[in-house]
Amino acid sequence: MDLKNFLIKPGHEFSLSSADPSDTGSFKSKDEAAEETEGLHKRLAELQDVLYAEKKHSVLLILQGMDTSGKDGTIKHVFSGVNPQGFQVTSFKKPTLEEVSHDFLWRVHKYTPAKGYIAAFNRSHYEDVLVPWVHKTAAEETLKHRLRHIKHFESMLADEGTKIIKIFLHISKEKQLQKIHERMEEPRKFWKFDPADLLEREYWDQYQQAYEEAMASTSTDQVPWYWIPANQKWFRNYMVLRILVQTLEGLNLEYPALQATSSELARYMNTK
Repeated sequence: MDLKNFLIKPGHEFSLSSADPSDTGSFKSKDEAAEETEGLHKRLAELQDVLYAEKKHSVLLILQGMDTSGKDGTIKHVFSGVNPQGFQVTSFKKPTLEEVSHDFLWRVHKYTPAKGYIAAFNRSHYEDVLVPWVHKTAAEETLKHRLRHIKHFESMLADEGTKIIKIFLHISKEKQLQKIHERMEEPRKFWKFDPADLLEREYWDQYQQAYEEAMASTSTDQVPWYWIPANQKWFRNYMVLRILVQTLEGLNLEYPALQATSSELARYMNTK
């Protein structure tokens, strides 16, 4: 399965309507993908250990998607086996009064990962383009400026050693409705239900268009976007794992050499 099939090519228009949210690649079921998924989990844990030890790079996973697309679930399942000492998650909600008094990237920059760490953003700086775009609370020119600022911001992070993975979890409108009903009907999921989700659902088409524009404008060779089919959560998790593992392997990580001189080693080895 070629990951390039899910890559939003830089400089090209992208249409979500032509992307199948129910796609499961070469797999016909969750069971078929189970062994490979387990192997990817183990490999991710191994690579994270070297990343943390080497401290030359950092990895930032940006997850965007419509409500109920599985951002929380993806983070929970994909990172279930990593060392929490080298991993952090930040969820971005509506900006606070303090945050809106600064530039829109201020609240984001301080949560980007230090070298050796993996960070996951549950929503991100893209919300400051998408929501105003849909609800028309900012001028179009202002939003285009923000997209340019985002490209420069991400390029700077990449130049400084942060590998950024941007993923749009693509869920169908029908699947979203099914998940909203589950939240309303199952007691263990009541806490997930937000009436605002039903209101935002009315803007489905506008959000799809906003995402298409934002992703096409900011997918670059250095920091690309991927769209991931999210109707089947097992395939969603598998794909995110594959992208993470492939990205980390591309960093050519190595454990640091022992920091000791030959005389120091000799002295330590002779210590009783």
